[in-house]
Amino acid sequence: MSKLIEVKNLKQYFPAASNSLFNKRFLKAVDDVSFSINRGETLGLVGESGCGKTTTGKSIVRLHEPTSGSIHYDGKDITNVNMLPYRRKMQIVFQDPYASLNPRMAVSDIVGEAIDIHKLASNNKDRKAKIISMLERVGLNSEHANRFPHEFSGGQRQRIGIARSLAVDPEFIVCDEPVSALDVSIQAQIINMFEELQEDLGLTYLFIAHDLSVVKHISNRIGVMYLGKLVELAESYELTFHSLHPYTKSLISSIPEPDPKKSRLQQRIMLEGDVPSPLNPPSGCHFRTRCQYATKICAEQEPTFTEISSGHFVACHHCCD
Repeated sequence: MSKLIEVKNLKQYFPAASNSLFNKRFLKAVDDVSFSINRGETLGLVGESGCGKTTTGKSIVRLHEPTSGSIHYDGKDITNVNMLPYRRKMQIVFQDPYASLNPRMAVSDIVGEAIDIHKLASNNKDRKAKIISMLERVGLNSEHANRFPHEFSGGQRQRIGIARSLAVDPEFIVCDEPVSALDVSIQAQIINMFEELQEDLGLTYLFIAHDLSVVKHISNRIGVMYLGKLVELAESYELTFHSLHPYTKSLISSIPEPDPKKSRLQQRIMLEGDVPSPLNPPSGCHFRTRCQYATKICAEQEPTFTEISSGHFVACHHCCD
């Protein structure tokens, strides 16, 4: 499989308030992250709120300009290029369907805006046909085109957001927690629709979520982030049943088990303490302050992100002890 997206040593630092003019502080939202996404696959990205998942996704499509590192699209370095030609190929579906749609624009204009920018319609009739086609593809119809966002439910608004991203016929979509604001029954519908669209259109996804049960359902591979760093990356089955990092094991143990008998036998791994501040992360391994296996080396040295077995990467000093 060919790589469509390749991220190398990506860093995204944001300046923070400081008492000193000469001692500037930075919030390290994404700190030296590297991974690739193959054409036609879904890479899931999970972790607690504030771990840098969304910032990673937005940096890839250059909604944030990376502090350092490189982003390659289909073999071409796009870190410092004009993004307009790539906006057609790379799209994003935002988390909040209530905030991501302009309340003053009708649905036809929301979906049609990108068609106008990239001049994808030869005339108004062609434009209207494309808009209706996009709406029907996401389960809406022509009657919805002239309505405004406030007239729709959360699930319908997210469908409009997905239709907007599909309007330019992209190859790669960052799905930034696209179901976290929706009811559980609607979540399943949207997830199934993402899978159908991928099969029909050959799409490639970066699927960001904090719910590992959702991510393992849709993803081919899963990456786990903690405090701006990637701590484990493996195929979905491998990560779910043979995870190596203590943080990943804790996340997997928290997935609800629908079978009552199995649920009673399930051992929940509880983490102690809170997530440290990204303004002042711990030395060495960022996870050591909450890890029961932490030793002296964990405080002194940052673990390297190493391939333990084929396609299974982990950053931990004690994962193979």
